[in-house]
Amino acid sequence: MSAINATQANQISPATERVYHQSNLLGDWKGTWTQNHRPVEFKVLNIRGSSAQVEYTHDGHTERGTATVNGASLTFDNVTVATRNGQQAVIEFAYGTAKMTGVLSKSASAQDQNKLVGTWIGSTATMSATFKVLSITGRDAKVQYTVNGKAGSGTGDLTGNTVMLGKVQVTSADGVHGTVIFPDGHSTISLAVTKFTPNTTSTSSTVNKLA
Repeated sequence: MSAINATQANQISPATERVYHQSNLLGDWKGTWTQNHRPVEFKVLNIRGSSAQVEYTHDGHTERGTATVNGASLTFDNVTVATRNGQQAVIEFAYGTAKMTGVLSKSASAQDQNKLVGTWIGSTATMSATFKVLSITGRDAKVQYTVNGKAGSGTGDLTGNTVMLGKVQVTSADGVHGTVIFPDGHSTISLAVTKFTPNTTSTSSTVNKLA
């Protein structure tokens, strides 16, 4: 089997991402086999066209190599992993008449987590906003927000340093300080926000009118 180069960039075509959300496959998947309850782990390090570099750990040893990507699933030797939502996956081992299945969950690594994930808070004497980015999978972001008493939630879009849900968005370059932008009548409001952490106090924010 070929050695893994973890620094290889992902090359997922826009067409397959749009149809299959192949970036959902990326990550560290952990779970157990249904039949014997033994732990199993499957890491998808990168996807390049129809190939993926993977690590498959079972029964105390790890296999590394290249898997074949097919839509929203990939196959590595006798093992197939498939996911629809990027959070839960099904793993199947098949060899002749022998077959095992299991359920996997994606493990979120703190150092790999997108810097936009978290709770962004800002306020002035007349404005307030709380924008929560609960999770990011590929280009999809789970979002909850409350802006001047109006709440919204759903799946937003990730573009660069910005997560947008409808006409409300949060942007941050450093993962600490950011801006929430939202409509207010015929104007657009830009409100400075900071990411909430239990050991820090929020700082005062400013509001700017945009054309």
